[in-house]
Amino acid sequence: MRVPGGIDRRRLLVAIGGLLVVAGVFVWTQFFREQPAPFFTSDEEHFLYGSVGTEAEQGIPYWIWLVLPRVFPEYLPGPGGYASIGVLARDGHEMPIGLSKVTVGFPRVGINCAMCHAASFRAHADDIPTIYPAAASHQTGEQEYLRFLIRCAEDPRFTASTLLAEIAKNTRLSAVDRLLYRFAIVPGTRRALLRLRDQDAWMHARPDWGRGRIDPFNPVKFGILRQPVDQTIGNSDMMPLWNLARRDGTAYHWDGLSTSLREVVQSSALGDGATRRWMERDFAKWDQTDPRRMSSLRRVMNYIGQLDAPRYPLPVDKTLADAGAPIYVTHCAECHAPEGKRFGAVIPLEEIGTDRHRLDMWTDGAVSAYNQYGNGYSWRFTGFRKTNGYTSVPLDGIWLTAPYLHNGSVPTLAALLEPAERRPRQFWRGLDLFDAEHVGFVSDTADARRVGTPFDVSQPGNSNVGHTYGTTLGPDEKRALLEYLKTL
Repeated sequence: MRVPGGIDRRRLLVAIGGLLVVAGVFVWTQFFREQPAPFFTSDEEHFLYGSVGTEAEQGIPYWIWLVLPRVFPEYLPGPGGYASIGVLARDGHEMPIGLSKVTVGFPRVGINCAMCHAASFRAHADDIPTIYPAAASHQTGEQEYLRFLIRCAEDPRFTASTLLAEIAKNTRLSAVDRLLYRFAIVPGTRRALLRLRDQDAWMHARPDWGRGRIDPFNPVKFGILRQPVDQTIGNSDMMPLWNLARRDGTAYHWDGLSTSLREVVQSSALGDGATRRWMERDFAKWDQTDPRRMSSLRRVMNYIGQLDAPRYPLPVDKTLADAGAPIYVTHCAECHAPEGKRFGAVIPLEEIGTDRHRLDMWTDGAVSAYNQYGNGYSWRFTGFRKTNGYTSVPLDGIWLTAPYLHNGSVPTLAALLEPAERRPRQFWRGLDLFDAEHVGFVSDTADARRVGTPFDVSQPGNSNVGHTYGTTLGPDEKRALLEYLKTL
């Protein structure tokens, strides 16, 4: 049969079908084709820079990500680009620590575990910072990073013309890529960030996270688990990730909400933005032994499972530390030493007495939803639970894990050994200059106020009460105990 003009309908349909196939291949190639993630020979570098599957759904186009600090510096707390919000970097690497770069149609930037788990340390003000992988990121403002991206998208200057002009200072995009950025990638990125703003509007009614803190599970509850938005506050201090394999089967996270290291690692990737389909592909490689073919998350789990805590880098008064050892055995070892009978256990809130908001945030509904979230997938979860207290965590590397308590409400170990009424009520988090006398980071100087974010214990979720163990010791005993804790 012929259509007007003498064109055969069958040939027309074949031609249209061919065009659609070509268009589909073009769209898939330019927007969805995922190239293999960069391979890092070192497990440490894989932890710091490797992909955990967050780029496809939550990634920011690399060239846009690169130029945003230059276009919108007023939305950062100071000069230095992303470094001004505590994002760390090492010479010789294209990407900062905690950020991966993977091509999914086009290069995209996603976050990984090291965004929350790598720490900067200086013993003296003029020192070059030492970076400790897998330590708690006491200096990083993850909420500041998120809010910076959103504020950029809200600005009317977030346009293809503005961003492409800035990108041209770094690279020459092809004509096709310029068209894609102008009509699809830039507008799409702006829409995605504004949707993220709307999805995270619940944050406005809660205290800011501040440097070195995060609400790790309310975004999961309200986002991927689709739980009703409630008024709970989950703000928590970052946790160090070392020697975790020895705790498998005990309690992970501040409230011990899971006992499986595998599930903790996988759920953390999901919380950062990985998809269930990516997780299924990754889990299919879980038992591979060749690092080039191994599951990305298995490499992360192996690394943090066996990594030793860093040793204290400054001189220790051995005589004083020796005097502190028996004090530690008497007052701390039962809960915090690997041989202690309550090591890795959940201590009831009625006993420990610390702020309860983080505990209340994790609800029975969230437990049920997360244990069902992987139904139909080979990696499905079974170990999430609701507890009645907080975990007795190991103290190895405790000198590097300030501020203290699950909500990071006590700036130093010396302050933790004081009754709550004598602990600081306000301090600043984020400076990496170490306070060796009190064991923590300097938190109330002009530099601390300039670099950090304020912490007020009167805010909901920020209480510094509880954990009264050791507070009745005499001054000499406290000094000896502090010196011994440096050796762990």
